[in-house]
Amino acid sequence: MQSVLSLCQGLPEQAFRQGDVLITEGGTDKLIYVLIEGGVDIYKRDILVSSQFEPGAIYGELAILLNVPHTATVKAATNCRTYVVDDANEFLRSHPDLSFQLASLLARKLNSITTYLADLKRQFEDRDDHLGMVDEVLESLLHEQVEELEPGSARYPDETVN
Repeated sequence: MQSVLSLCQGLPEQAFRQGDVLITEGGTDKLIYVLIEGGVDIYKRDILVSSQFEPGAIYGELAILLNVPHTATVKAATNCRTYVVDDANEFLRSHPDLSFQLASLLARKLNSITTYLADLKRQFEDRDDHLGMVDEVLESLLHEQVEELEPGSARYPDETVN
């Protein structure tokens, strides 16, 4: 991730105090943040899903790449400092090295998630009770080819689903 930091040299920096919100789920500010120091917590529907303390970690990229509102809330877990990318689309287009680093990071995350989903699927595929439905849901997720994301779901019709 140090290579990401070196590619961001010269960008504006912003400091956050512990508890400050960098990104709000559903927000449309189209900013990307790159962690310089400190750490952040990532929440999806008020559930903590991840904590990140690695310098060079990137936040806000999904909203830019998918052209959707932010998919999670990012809060400062500690006092932290970030680079801020204002015109993220242009920045990513004009920095192919950073775009490649981002693509590699997203591919690693996707591989981890797919492996986890496959493990879950294996655990529940023979169940005849309500947990057997996990197999069907995961089967559809593993093979889904999304052309365009649509907001909402049966459970949360007024929210964006990613």
